[in-house]
Amino acid sequence: MSEREVPAEFASTFEKVEPYPFEETDDLRQGPSLHDDLLPLLPLVGRWRGRGQGGYPGTEDFLYAQEVAFLHDGRPFLRYHSRSWIVDPDGKPVRPAAQETGWWRVVKGEDPRKPEVEVLLAHPTGVLDLYYGHVDGTRIEIATDAVVRSPQAKEVTAGKRLYGIVEGALMYAQEMAAEGHPMSPHLSASLNRVAG
Repeated sequence: MSEREVPAEFASTFEKVEPYPFEETDDLRQGPSLHDDLLPLLPLVGRWRGRGQGGYPGTEDFLYAQEVAFLHDGRPFLRYHSRSWIVDPDGKPVRPAAQETGWWRVVKGEDPRKPEVEVLLAHPTGVLDLYYGHVDGTRIEIATDAVVRSPQAKEVTAGKRLYGIVEGALMYAQEMAAEGHPMSPHLSASLNRVAG
């Protein structure tokens, strides 16, 4: 479509746009200040990398590596991204594995010593999870409030996650109810901070 063919009311949509102008960071020493509401999640901010192990009823156990990022832009939520890959016993990459992206935010709760947290995660497999839970120091425990899935996605009905900072590492354990199985252990990992 040439400029002459663009209706006047849409002409501004065809002008050049510069890159996104607002900084987002995983490093608390630079960029915008962390929003006060996020102070309970402060230990998560950064980039993490490590190894874990997984399994589920009806599947073989596996080893994986993972990178996780918790970023902020000064607003009252963290942007989260995780990608993982299957590794052999020597840690050599075998194939890509799960990814998820989403947002974490602190919401008002009844106990100010245990702030409540809401986590919204999207998976490329057609599943959306809404987790709700609480922060207790450097421990975060969340469980699904809702799971939505596309007709083609595998049947996932619930999940639980426990995160904690232990001797500087981000450790977590994840349980899942899926494919007719009750809540069962699924993933666990220890990730080291690589940035932030």
